[in-house]
Amino acid sequence: MKNFCIAIFLLIANFGYAQNFKYAFVTDTHVGTATGEEDLRRTVADINSQSDIDFVLVTGDITEMGTNEELQLAKEILSGLNKKFYVIPGNHDTGWSESGGVSFIKEFGYDKFTFDHNGFRFIACASGPYVRMSDGHIPRDATVWLDSVLNKTPKHMPIVYINHYPLDNSLDNWYEATDRLKKKNIQYAICGHGHQNKAYNFEGIAGTMGRSNLRAKDSIGGYNIVDMTKDSVFFTTRKPNGETLATWRKIALKTFANDGKTYERPDFSINKKYSNVKPVWTYHSNANVVNTPAYNNNLVIFGNSLGLVEALNRKTGKPVWTYQTKGAIYSSPIIKNDLVIFGSGDGNIYALHLKNGKLAWKTAAQKSVLGSPVIQADVLFIGASDNTFSALDVKTGKLKWQFKEVEGTIVGKPLIYQGKIIFGSWGRHLYALDLNTGSLIWKWNNGNGNRMFSPAMVTPVATNNTIYIAAPDRVLTAIDATTGQTLWRNSEAKVRESIGLSTDSSLVYGKTMQDEIVAYKTTRTDQGIAWKYNAGYGYEHTPSDLIEKNGKLFFGTKNGTIYCIDPPAKKTLWAHKIDNSMVNTFKVIDDKTLVVSTMDGKVCMLKTN
Repeated sequence: MKNFCIAIFLLIANFGYAQNFKYAFVTDTHVGTATGEEDLRRTVADINSQSDIDFVLVTGDITEMGTNEELQLAKEILSGLNKKFYVIPGNHDTGWSESGGVSFIKEFGYDKFTFDHNGFRFIACASGPYVRMSDGHIPRDATVWLDSVLNKTPKHMPIVYINHYPLDNSLDNWYEATDRLKKKNIQYAICGHGHQNKAYNFEGIAGTMGRSNLRAKDSIGGYNIVDMTKDSVFFTTRKPNGETLATWRKIALKTFANDGKTYERPDFSINKKYSNVKPVWTYHSNANVVNTPAYNNNLVIFGNSLGLVEALNRKTGKPVWTYQTKGAIYSSPIIKNDLVIFGSGDGNIYALHLKNGKLAWKTAAQKSVLGSPVIQADVLFIGASDNTFSALDVKTGKLKWQFKEVEGTIVGKPLIYQGKIIFGSWGRHLYALDLNTGSLIWKWNNGNGNRMFSPAMVTPVATNNTIYIAAPDRVLTAIDATTGQTLWRNSEAKVRESIGLSTDSSLVYGKTMQDEIVAYKTTRTDQGIAWKYNAGYGYEHTPSDLIEKNGKLFFGTKNGTIYCIDPPAKKTLWAHKIDNSMVNTFKVIDDKTLVVSTMDGKVCMLKTN
């Protein structure tokens, strides 16, 4: 009898004070596409016509490319709602963002949120990827924040979780959310991304994907009305012409009980297989790290997605100094003349004193600076999101020249070759500028009008008057360095954005999207694949360089694993898994020592026997 009374008390505590209410569930509005603006305006007007909707949740992919213009337009449209609305970014708002997500936060004030309504706690996290192609990823700072929110949430308080991606392995760290939520009274989760109404079960958590607001092949778009009652939640599609369809999804509301089943988790067994490689130290930043660390004899330096630059002791991995900027850092720092130099999403190029992290100089751009710098002599070269590429004096930051005709955002690392600076952008083109004057020598594109196939994240390599790249079109391309003319294009291996040059420059290495490392001879005519090796890393789409040192070839994958192979022997020498997120391009100090960073904010020093 006592247990029965307790159960009744808990039921009342959970739901007794909750009242019936409705909210609108809108997702994947893709403002910037042909009908995105019109479809969203219709939905806003339709929601405004309904007096019984309490608030609106918009679950990501607000825009098509995450540009400032698209974000401003989306904010203007959503601000027309006559009720409270809450938004989170999706992969389209961050993956191609010209600000690295900074503008989303500026427009909407946040990229994650929590609020209470009628006894329920609603919690929403962002889910990248950010700037580069990779799996979805709940940002490191969001999981840190989620811990703080859940720690303050009463055990029996009912929770609704909101995310752009489904809580499955389309997010590389889905378990970071599910493991936490299953310890609380999670009722259900909602998401977008898939552009369809779909019922899910996320490890015992009821899940619901909503249809895109876009009309697609229909004459009009649509969204969902979510009707919360004391014991159930109902999902109903609503057309913005006033038509309400039949309820398609019902979930019972009850105290969550963990089913006790064992679910898929990342497999680290490869570390036991190759026990000859181990981390000397590992440091976990409180935010994503999506850049390549710089190092000298004493320090390892990198920036994170909260705009913090961190310097660690190279031997111990302990923090030495930090410097806070006002925007996310995706620019890989470079060290020169006792300065560390990088760009920030706050629209500045920074130079810090290497010893103590104090500001030496900063130079403003008109928009975010996501591109990575390179240096020749005492001149720094770097691109920004303001359609400009600049040459600056390393010592002072003063402008030497500027090229202002770049189409799209610059996010990659340039190549200096034969008196030229060569770089790509999210504007379809690869550019070659005169190193001394900044004048355009040539620009190249792959003939595809879709900017998502732009050579933005390529890392060009060059030898024998030939530039080699592999854009998202999955074609290895050889370009004449003097004229910018295409010499040959080979799509046999489906190499995507990940290439490298052998030490003797005789081969271009490529990482394919499924298991294989391939090599092409550095010839000016297409001779096909010279050799290939099945390294068994699985499906792969992360842009990162392949680096050869002392006859060993190193590369990283989207699932947090570093590989070292012997190219002539076609043999894996070792592999090591750090976490389950994207490995950035790393630094090979020598053939036994690497400095590595991953998207989830892990930075480590790896060493082999």
